[in-house]
Amino acid sequence: METTPQTALATHVEAGRALTIERYFTTPGVHPFDGVEWELRTAAVGSFRQDDVEFPRSWSQNSTNIVAQKYFRGQLTSPARERSVKQMIGRVAGTIADWGRQRGYFATGQDGDAFEDELTYVLLHQMAAFNSPVWFNVGFEEQPQCSACFILSVEDTMESILDWNTREGRIFRGGSGSGINLSNIRGSMEPLSKGGTASGPVSFMRGADSWAGTIKSGGKTRRAAKMVVLDVDHPDIVEFIECKAKEEDKAEALRNAGFDMSIDGDGFKSIQYQNANNSVRVTDEFMNAVEADGEWRTIARQTGKPIGKPLRARDVMRKIAEAAWRCADPGVQYDTIINEWHTCPVSGRINASNPCSEYMHVDDSACNLASLNLMKFRRPDGTFDVERFERAVDVVFLAQEIVVGPSSYPTEEIGANARAFRQLGMGYANLGAYLMANGMPYDSEQGRATAAAITALMTGRAYLQSAKVAAAIGPYERYAENRDAHNAVMRMHRDATAHIPVGVGRDDSLLAAAREVWDEAVELGELHGYRNAQATVLAPTGTISFLMDCDTTGVEPDFSLVKYKELVGGGSMTIVNQTVGLALQTLGYTPTQVDAIVAHIDQYGTIVEAPGVLDEHLEVFDVAVGSRAISHMGHIKMMGAVQPFISGAISKTVNLPSTATVEDIVDAYTQAWHLGVKALAIYRDGSKTAQALRTDAQQEEAAVPSLDSEEFAQAVKDEVAKQLDSIGPRRNKMPRERQSITHKFNIGGHEGYITAGMYEDGTVGEIFITDVGKEGSTLRGMMNSFATAISIALQYGVPLETLVQKFAYMRFEPEGITQNPEIPFAKSMPDYIMRWLASRFLDADIQEELGILTTEVRAKKAAQDAITSISSDTAGPQAVPTNGGGKGGAAQAPTAKLTDTPPVRPARMIGLELGPACQQCGGMMQRTGSCYTCSSCGNNTGCG
Repeated sequence: METTPQTALATHVEAGRALTIERYFTTPGVHPFDGVEWELRTAAVGSFRQDDVEFPRSWSQNSTNIVAQKYFRGQLTSPARERSVKQMIGRVAGTIADWGRQRGYFATGQDGDAFEDELTYVLLHQMAAFNSPVWFNVGFEEQPQCSACFILSVEDTMESILDWNTREGRIFRGGSGSGINLSNIRGSMEPLSKGGTASGPVSFMRGADSWAGTIKSGGKTRRAAKMVVLDVDHPDIVEFIECKAKEEDKAEALRNAGFDMSIDGDGFKSIQYQNANNSVRVTDEFMNAVEADGEWRTIARQTGKPIGKPLRARDVMRKIAEAAWRCADPGVQYDTIINEWHTCPVSGRINASNPCSEYMHVDDSACNLASLNLMKFRRPDGTFDVERFERAVDVVFLAQEIVVGPSSYPTEEIGANARAFRQLGMGYANLGAYLMANGMPYDSEQGRATAAAITALMTGRAYLQSAKVAAAIGPYERYAENRDAHNAVMRMHRDATAHIPVGVGRDDSLLAAAREVWDEAVELGELHGYRNAQATVLAPTGTISFLMDCDTTGVEPDFSLVKYKELVGGGSMTIVNQTVGLALQTLGYTPTQVDAIVAHIDQYGTIVEAPGVLDEHLEVFDVAVGSRAISHMGHIKMMGAVQPFISGAISKTVNLPSTATVEDIVDAYTQAWHLGVKALAIYRDGSKTAQALRTDAQQEEAAVPSLDSEEFAQAVKDEVAKQLDSIGPRRNKMPRERQSITHKFNIGGHEGYITAGMYEDGTVGEIFITDVGKEGSTLRGMMNSFATAISIALQYGVPLETLVQKFAYMRFEPEGITQNPEIPFAKSMPDYIMRWLASRFLDADIQEELGILTTEVRAKKAAQDAITSISSDTAGPQAVPTNGGGKGGAAQAPTAKLTDTPPVRPARMIGLELGPACQQCGGMMQRTGSCYTCSSCGNNTGCG
């Protein structure tokens, strides 16, 4: 009888004996690369191009573009340049396996070989991925820096403050991010030993912010990613809360005064605190005072006594909410909850986090991340393949553990603590796609119960593996002094599984497995200890989500029902996410019904009013943005459901609509505390400097116009126009003489001229395109035909905005860098032409949505860049069309449905979904976690 291979460690564990690795995914003597069909492709992103790269046929063109550009090592023109996924995965998996062999992790050479094959299989089949520094550096540098997350410390001395800037600079130089709590620095009202008063932490933040901006501008394309934390009882807490909001007001005033507020403009250089995320550390004592409307006192750092005037706790919380309403900062970190779940309190409390707030541990420490692709563990019947998932956790977690020792770190203190505590950050991606595919609404008890069970299984299995490694090699260095506390937290995780409801998540075997693995992890940990002080976090999984072809990132829901798809032969198109069809099948719709519903979504970008969809099923398809966006409490409740099963915290986007009030934000921060969340940051649509801050509720009721007023005359005119429109379209021909604008353009070396003719009221009515391509060439003929079609459409009353939305970001050759700073990169000539028309004839809000960097839009972008959290590893729609979500479907190759050649059509855009223009390729970026990611080139603004 043939037996199924097993993975991970043997069931029986003998203390002091190196690890025995049993195979589950692979067979001895058969290399994992031999079980995959390969093909040669061209990878192209912006100005980057590499021909004849070798990728598995099942990997999408988008992952091909991103991986080749980001993770293939070596100079592009060098013969040593990597050109195959085999080389990339072989480099990483082979190096990690060699490190394990050299450090005595494996009992025999065969165990080392088995581990290398298993890790290769998991990475090759996109079941998991490490954070970007591992892909960048492992096997390429002698002492690779493998962690993406760092926490620093500072004392109340000038020497320590100056050293803080130096250490932070080293981290930024390497493209990573860090966080720090400045509460040790005395407040600005406290005396100095030699006379006078202290500067205070907010003052020092100004210098550190400038330092970070300088390092960012010194050749780096990523923002300097940093988190600054201050305790709510610090004497300068109000100044800290309001510092970024006041700078946003200054930016708006300068813009209105005519200063250049673009990111590189002279005016923007005077805007401070723009390179950091700010968070306030609140305690249970403070939150209880908020609810009781109690008094709050700030405490002097030197004496430990109250200082300054008494405050009302509710007033302080309202100031936090008002600032967040204005500029999305500060976020809140719940100090009491964080330290209640701390495994190492004897070694020091948790004071800060990394820039995205998912890594939280002792000061001067580091964490390397990895994420699992949940859709790879979904069976065709929708159940979760528990054993396959557990085996993947074992392999990846052991790989992360091995990486800790040989890695380099930016400071000696961080290196010492990284090796003494061995903090790891395993997480997952594609939760939103998994829930939708199974017909579960993200904002539902079913969805939350399923997410909690998966998270509990992952963390329990990770700690079980950690205990097994501890039995073989020994626990982490600082375990002995923290033994009681660490084991108590393990029991807290285990006991929390009893509160996951049975029969709600549709997969009770998943929950049973989670409870069983936690029993094993606690039992084995009591005997042997644990190898790692921390096991799991939920990061935003930025660029690595492209590598794994994930539809959704981290713990996020699906972004939207339509995504922008790269085609293998070049170009792109919008398609309905494959997850949608899978979900409809799960819900019992027939193939004919599925086709009709998918066609409706393809046309309108929403499932609302799709033929045959039952009302009770609509919530399954609720997504992050749009007409059926998940409420902010839906996001927060999901965070509360999974937080008890995460060692660290959760990086997540919690969006509020522009109509949200300050009271709504107070409620969000309060409800997150009640649900046991460790940290929360919100983003209100419209909290950018240049946007109007009035909500619909704030607008005055319009007075009824009198019969002889101009308003009444205009109303009559509008009604006449409405009735004429109902008759049918009529052509409004251009006058015989008209004003025009001529613009010269250059797209990747292809020059030409656009001439836009205008009606008497200044609106555009025709365009001509000249000197494009040779006389009689296909390119010139097609562009002339395009111009004629656009001109006729304009004269028949088609809104320019509609035409721009249809043709902007259409992608095909020729594409490339332009010489127009307002549109730095064009994906095609129609893309450039239509966005140029928008830059001249549409308003600033639409220009912003389209990534047209006019002076006013640059000011908005500068403000938006300032409020974004800075670290990540995550995915999003290409060029940020409105509906850029995920594709879904675990069994199908991502390009399986792209056999035909449908029309290339970008989806409609909505401002909420748009991020700043990408600094590398000029494409639009999407908010992912606390940062932004460009799905054209994979660039992200975070530390991953």
